[in-house]
Amino acid sequence: MWQEILRAIPVYLSSMLKFIFGPLGGYGVGLHLITTILTTVSGMMTVVCLFTFFGDWIRTRVFGKFKKRKINLKRAERLEKIWRQYGLIGVALLTPILLTPIGGTLLAVSSGSPRDKIIYYMFVSASFWSVVFSMAIYFFGDEVLPEFLIPKRRL
Repeated sequence: MWQEILRAIPVYLSSMLKFIFGPLGGYGVGLHLITTILTTVSGMMTVVCLFTFFGDWIRTRVFGKFKKRKINLKRAERLEKIWRQYGLIGVALLTPILLTPIGGTLLAVSSGSPRDKIIYYMFVSASFWSVVFSMAIYFFGDEVLPEFLIPKRRL
């Protein structure tokens, strides 16, 4: 049991940064499918909760100390277009695929959406995409992934 928990910690931390790293990492270290799904969802939801509830504090205390940068207008327009076109549900569904958990949450929070809706839609999205990605990687991983990602299976 402790070995499974110790192998799940890097998967948890990596899925906080980029969602797809969770299923890939879980497969790479040989975690059980259910453990990989739960760890990936919990990694993304940790970031979502942190930035939803403490986003203003993080922005003022951590990022406020850095010099103000010029805003990339093309990128800001692209994010605004995504928000206008898809809304909160679309951003939540696109977060694991195109955006990072941090980027998707910041986009949702900056729009002024209610916190409970952000957490709910991000949880539904993380759960759905974690099951889809993990099952695809676990069932087709031996055929499509490079050999260094395939764990050595004991017979």
